[in-house]
Amino acid sequence: MDGKSVKRGQRILTEKPFAFVLKSQYRLERCDNCLEATKVRKCSNCRYVSYCNRSCQTQAWAQHKHECPFLKSIHPRIVPDAARMLCRLILRLQHGGDLIRGYYTEHGSRKFRDLMSHYAEIKNDPKRLEHLDSLHAVLTDMMADSPSTVPNKSELMSIYGRLITNGFNVLDAEMNSIATAIYLGVSITDHSCQPNAVATFEGNELHIHALEDMPCLDWSKIFISYIDLLNTPEQRRQDLKDHYYFLCVCSKCRDPKEARQMTAAACPNRKCSASINIEWNNCKRCSVGISPKLRNAYNEIMALTKHNLEAMKDVAYLDVCKVCLDKQAGLMHPLNVWHVKTLDAAFEAAIEVGKWEEALDYGQQLLPGFQMYHGQWNPLVGLLHMKLGKIQLFERHHKEASHHLEEAQRILSVTHGRDHRLLVEQLYPLIFQARQEAN
Repeated sequence: MDGKSVKRGQRILTEKPFAFVLKSQYRLERCDNCLEATKVRKCSNCRYVSYCNRSCQTQAWAQHKHECPFLKSIHPRIVPDAARMLCRLILRLQHGGDLIRGYYTEHGSRKFRDLMSHYAEIKNDPKRLEHLDSLHAVLTDMMADSPSTVPNKSELMSIYGRLITNGFNVLDAEMNSIATAIYLGVSITDHSCQPNAVATFEGNELHIHALEDMPCLDWSKIFISYIDLLNTPEQRRQDLKDHYYFLCVCSKCRDPKEARQMTAAACPNRKCSASINIEWNNCKRCSVGISPKLRNAYNEIMALTKHNLEAMKDVAYLDVCKVCLDKQAGLMHPLNVWHVKTLDAAFEAAIEVGKWEEALDYGQQLLPGFQMYHGQWNPLVGLLHMKLGKIQLFERHHKEASHHLEEAQRILSVTHGRDHRLLVEQLYPLIFQARQEAN
């Protein structure tokens, strides 16, 4: 515990990864060391990983030299990300990594073995065991020339357990997941669906910023979110149980109002803005009745929306989003989380095909839901403001652009820090442009 008070926006931890792996889908367009999206050249030996320059290649060599022959041996096959990450952890631990400490305060630190392995839970989790078996097969194949490098099953399970419950998705400036990493110090931080801190990244370096003022730096009272908050409490708890083996008991998950709001129907009385539970007989605010016909229509559009969003998990189609939004109108409450998710998909799809006016419309409708469920100090809310500002600048709505870009600055300087590249290279020039063009 550090006696000094903490201010909102203060960076309370910066940490380099103990081990990290660039996602294989980016290996021909991003540097395996700094994760930068740029022109890259393959390692001349394994032909698997690529680097942006000699300096990055030299920096990475300390770790890459151990995996290089294994990657070369199974070229040109693509190694599953989890297998490559396990390979890196095994090699890191065999070459002194078990002594490395990650510090979260001047004296507080953690080693890899201090991370929880959830050994017992994994042993009783058929899905995890099946995944581990397939990874073991890949590792055995990769390390065929050095079979003693592959740990025995129980040792491998304890490394795997630490990876799956402590691994971070490393995000780029647009919040896309580009790599997986283990950070030792930050593993001290617990989860909350109402976090008071946030993790952001610059390259492979992790930063934790405080989202609230705190009387002192007490890591037992600092929480980040491990999961997507744009989900019902039931889904969030299931996610946490499946991935991290615990049930969330934060006030947000225990609040019945939150669950009701997230699946709310719109009141059939157009003049009433109340959110209603579709199982009720009438609206609690205006007393209008809820007919079986309305209930069936609501349940149908709910099922259709869930089905389409699942089908569009990787790529959203604007026409499909429009069909859902049309059918949701008058049935789903504007803050129903499935309506918000549909707006989010429609917003991104409209940007993708350059339909700027439509994107603006969806983005504006999306803001209240994002603010409500992500919380006002969330990078995703800041990025939404930034995207809206950028589109409005392009559409020559300078005054509105300035408003959104300044909101983006207010949020992102807290979540990322004023000196983060996202602000310096992208946001500040946009704000300057908006001001120049408004005059």
